[in-house]
This record gives sequence, C-alpha cells and structure tokens, in this order.
Amino acid sequence: QVQLVESGGGLVQPGGSLRLSCAASGNIFSISIMDWYRQAPGQQRELVASITSDGEKYYAGSVKGRFTISRDNAKNTVDLQMNSLKPEDTAVYYCYATVQAMGVTTWDGYWGQGTQVTVSS
Repeated sequence: QVQLVESGGGLVQPGGSLRLSCAASGNIFSISIMDWYRQAPGQQRELVASITSDGEKYYAGSVKGRFTISRDNAKNTVDLQMNSLKPEDTAVYYCYATVQAMGVTTWDGYWGQGTQVTVSS
C-alpha cells in the first residue's frame, strides 16, 4: 500500500503565496514522476506541474513563472510553491506519484486526497 498526503492549502488573497506539500509513504521502492494536478468546480482535472526523479520539470502555461515544483527523493516528498496567485488558481490540488512498490516490477499511479486552495479577496 502507498499513501499520498497533501498539506498546505487554504484561503489567500490575490497576489499572495501558498506552499503545498505532499508526502508519499508505504511500501515504496522507487518513485519516478511526481505531479501536481488541480480541479476547479465544473472543470476537468488538469496537470499543473511535474518533476522527474532526476529533477526535470514541466509546468502548465497558466502557472509558468509563478509556481515552482521541487522534490526530496530521500523523503519521498514533493512541494509546490505558488506565488502571485490569481482567483483562477482556485481549485482542489492533488498530488500524484508513479510508484514501484517493493517486490514488484510494475509501476502504478497513486493519488492524494486533495487540498483546497481558494484565492479570493
């Protein structure tokens, strides 16, 4: 079993900052890619940012230059620093990890439970 637990969401004014964290735990041998997704009400879940185990990063165009993804491979954690937040960033943010569990050769994807981010004055 693998669990992902997010933290750090909340209410912030436009232009403010938040830092989200996600910790993976359980029967983990290796984690390849770690992602942050978000889903606003009535909209599809979308990829916000990704980071590989080698540190290569991807950002959606809507957040590039404002958000920064980072990870600690030793701790199996991934963070998302969000600056210059806009009302359109309001969504539930989910952590996703592609994991190889102990004793298996396959890779499986796991979701966190989500954390609410609300940007409003």
